[in-house]
Amino acid sequence: MAADRRLLLPLGILGSIFVIMLCLYGWEKLQHKDEERMHQVQEQRKQHVKETCCDYKVELSDGKRSIDDINDRDLENLLVDDTHGIIYCFIPKVACSNWKKVMFVLKQGEPYRDPMSIADDLIDPTDKHLTFLKSFPRTEMMAKLKHYTKFLFVRDPFVRIISAYRDKLQRTNKYFYDNFGRNILRRYGNQSDPPRSLDEAFASGLSPSFHNFIQYLVDPKTENSGPFEPHWRQMHRLCHPCHIHYDFIGHQETLQDEAEQLLKLLMLQDDIKFPLAYVNMTSSVSMWDWFRTVPVEDRRKLYKLYESDFRLFGYRKPDEFLDG
Repeated sequence: MAADRRLLLPLGILGSIFVIMLCLYGWEKLQHKDEERMHQVQEQRKQHVKETCCDYKVELSDGKRSIDDINDRDLENLLVDDTHGIIYCFIPKVACSNWKKVMFVLKQGEPYRDPMSIADDLIDPTDKHLTFLKSFPRTEMMAKLKHYTKFLFVRDPFVRIISAYRDKLQRTNKYFYDNFGRNILRRYGNQSDPPRSLDEAFASGLSPSFHNFIQYLVDPKTENSGPFEPHWRQMHRLCHPCHIHYDFIGHQETLQDEAEQLLKLLMLQDDIKFPLAYVNMTSSVSMWDWFRTVPVEDRRKLYKLYESDFRLFGYRKPDEFLDG
């Protein structure tokens, strides 16, 4: 009897090991399937951009036939990490602060710091601690664009506009009030002489409404006076996806999973952990709460302004906001 128990003990251990091995095999297989699926998603996105650029060549080229026609100033959103051969095109209001922290950490070298430990003032507002592509001679810039791994992250254009409004015009932000808010109040908010300072404006309960902001965007005079401010400039005008062939196109809506996928592609998954992002709470219901104050005609004009971003990056046309 004792001998039988001694025999059962190792058999039980072996059985447990077998179960663990089966679980690990199943987990690895599941991970492999996830990686395969994400790879397919990337290939589809890149192919979609390529086809859209071909179909709408005139609208998307901004009069530029190739990357050689893009001046240095229009490449100002491209950051470089020479050690790892990476180029990142940052788009404001699309997790760019966290990706800039990653680029900052990479630039500092090993041992890599936790990106979450990097203070915001090290990467904003001048980004003087980061390396810009435009800082290199033209021939070197072109070589890096050809050989480095290039990536960007994009976001639903309407959600990005809401985020820009909330962050820059609804909250207390002196720079944006002085340079945009006051003028928007004067032109679209029925304020012939808006408060001269941000403090006065908020003490009076005055700030541009979301509709005022949309009026400002769709007014032809705004675009005629110069390029949009980068926080609401069209994403394709910041990153030129019809002239720069990106190796990875991430979506804000699936940021955490795709950040991990990108770090694996860059072989940095064991060195860098992408900062946890807050959950995007701008659902279709809350989007309607924002756009219900905007007349249908202005919504349609807004869509036309950002239609290229919707098409290029595979975002669904928001018919429910455009049909009245």
